Amino acid sequence: MSKVISHLWFAENAREAVKFYVSVIPNSSIGRETTIPAETPSGPPGSVSIIEFKLDGQAFIALEAGPLDPFNHSFSIQVECDSQQDVDRIWDAFIGNGGEAEQCGWLKDRWGLSWQIVPRALGEMVAHPDRERAKRATEAMLAMVKIDVAALERAFNG
Repeated sequence: MSKVISHLWFAENAREAVKFYVSVIPNSSIGRETTIPAETPSGPPGSVSIIEFKLDGQAFIALEAGPLDPFNHSFSIQVECDSQQDVDRIWDAFIGNGGEAEQCGWLKDRWGLSWQIVPRALGEMVAHPDRERAKRATEAMLAMVKIDVAALERAFNG
């Protein structure tokens, strides 16, 4: 059976990024680490590193191979949190490690990768069959930087 793995290209400091990610996201681990033993467009043998890791069971590969294309908003990693405490802990860890806050629960980490730190309840509210309630929750979220679960619930409940 095939396996789908998200692949992240880092210009530098991939190991530092991966160590940080697995320290913040529960149920995460670093797997095999290796270097490419041949000459590549990125450099001589040993200059390209590959790190396999999991974030809450989801497989990723970090490739450190020098500059190519920077990360941008067309790819992000969404972390669904069960509580405001989880949102706060993860958000604060990323911001405290050089990340930059953006709108609607998005942030950019110090390596330029985009993340969405959102409560699981947000998806449920936005998809709710009562579209007026869903609209109120969505409008509340659109006005936020870090997501505030209590404020979302107030908006959702009218």
